[in-house]
Amino acid sequence: MHDESVTPEKLIAAIKPTGLDAQLAERGQKFGSGASAQRRRAIAVGISGLLTALGLILQWTHAGPAALQIAVFVGAIVAGGWFIFPKALAAARRFSPDMNLLMTIAVAGAAIIGEWSEGAAVTFLFGLSELLEAFSVQRARRAIESLLQLSPETALLKRGDAFEEVPVETVKADDVFAVKSGSRVPLDGEVIAGVSAVNQAPITGESLPVDKKTGDQVFAGTINGEGSLEVRVTKAAGDTMLARIIKLVGEAQAQKAPSERFVDVFAKYYTPAVMVLALLVFFVPPLLFGGPWSVWAYRALVLLVIACPCALVISTPVSIVSGLTAMARRGVLIKGGAHLEAVGKLRALAVDKTGTITEGNPRVRRVVTFNGNNETDVTRIAAAIDTHSEHPLAKAVVAYAEEKRVAFRRSEDYQARTGRGAEAVLDGHHYFVGNHRFAHELAVCSEEIERALAEIEQEGQSVVVVGHKPHADCKGEV
Repeated sequence: MHDESVTPEKLIAAIKPTGLDAQLAERGQKFGSGASAQRRRAIAVGISGLLTALGLILQWTHAGPAALQIAVFVGAIVAGGWFIFPKALAAARRFSPDMNLLMTIAVAGAAIIGEWSEGAAVTFLFGLSELLEAFSVQRARRAIESLLQLSPETALLKRGDAFEEVPVETVKADDVFAVKSGSRVPLDGEVIAGVSAVNQAPITGESLPVDKKTGDQVFAGTINGEGSLEVRVTKAAGDTMLARIIKLVGEAQAQKAPSERFVDVFAKYYTPAVMVLALLVFFVPPLLFGGPWSVWAYRALVLLVIACPCALVISTPVSIVSGLTAMARRGVLIKGGAHLEAVGKLRALAVDKTGTITEGNPRVRRVVTFNGNNETDVTRIAAAIDTHSEHPLAKAVVAYAEEKRVAFRRSEDYQARTGRGAEAVLDGHHYFVGNHRFAHELAVCSEEIERALAEIEQEGQSVVVVGHKPHADCKGEV
């Protein structure tokens, strides 16, 4: 249920006592403040580590007075714990003990018994684990930010016979907007006018542009090709396919791995249990057995120090960050720790062919000739036309010609035929290059050619037809 009395200001005020901070985000705003805070944490943890190492060297070599060693360790504790201690204080106020509180008590105990090196080491290791966890959060923010950049902030809204550029948030369902050649589609909708090839790779992962005509669906964040489209809005800005993807990515990135969830649950019970045990060690022997208070106070503090589970706390984020980084170097992007751990339980794997098993870059496999033409001439003509285009299949043809060292010059009077191919003039002759449909429309396919094209298409390969375009007294041929 939505309560209108709960304002953003009230939410921010409610969050602050927990030791955290919040601010109101706006569309287009980048997460610079988060990155800045993370840099400050990284610098602080680095300083803490260096001071801890320096203090240990001074301690082991007995260089300098004891006061100097203590000062260095205190500096390490302050540098590594300035963003942890407020969380511990907030946890104590809420009577909800957690790892932050246990670590703070352990550091305080180490300081009381004079084990400053132990306190500095605990602070540095715990601060490092917090920093690694913050890195994973920042990774989620960057992923969402990159997705937000896919969608334009404005749309060319049709009003009467004119078009006006307006913010996408103001566009409603059933409104009509235009998409210029080479522009990104701002909202999900249905094409009502125009023909074009749309690059849907940012949304669907398809490596080749998809032909769009009247009645076809387009998605926000996709890239229009050479044609111009008029689109009727089917979903508002907050309900588009891209908006749902952003929401799913955010939820997936926020999910903790099972091992991380275990640490949280473990801390919920472990922290108060250790604190109770330390109190028992402090009170029971002196009260029941007459032990010296100073000795058992020391031992209770020692228990708090050695009970701080630094290895458990630091092992989980280190393992997850290392795994995600190692996979990223190999070109594999994993949404988060939960999905990384799920890989270990896989028994079968289903993958998309294009861009996964294959590279996602088309290549010319073979050239089939008809009507006495040779491979070199066919390649030369196709490359001369396709050198005008940025279409992935056209680039593949040009790359094949260059690989085979086939010399070609740029054709003239080039005209793109959206969803079909292109045509141009070369050496005074009219040629075309395009798909099976284009060849059909030009009526240049014989029964022999139809059989050959059907066999190639059954193999799952794309067909590019090259030939003379019918004109004047020329009936055309493939």
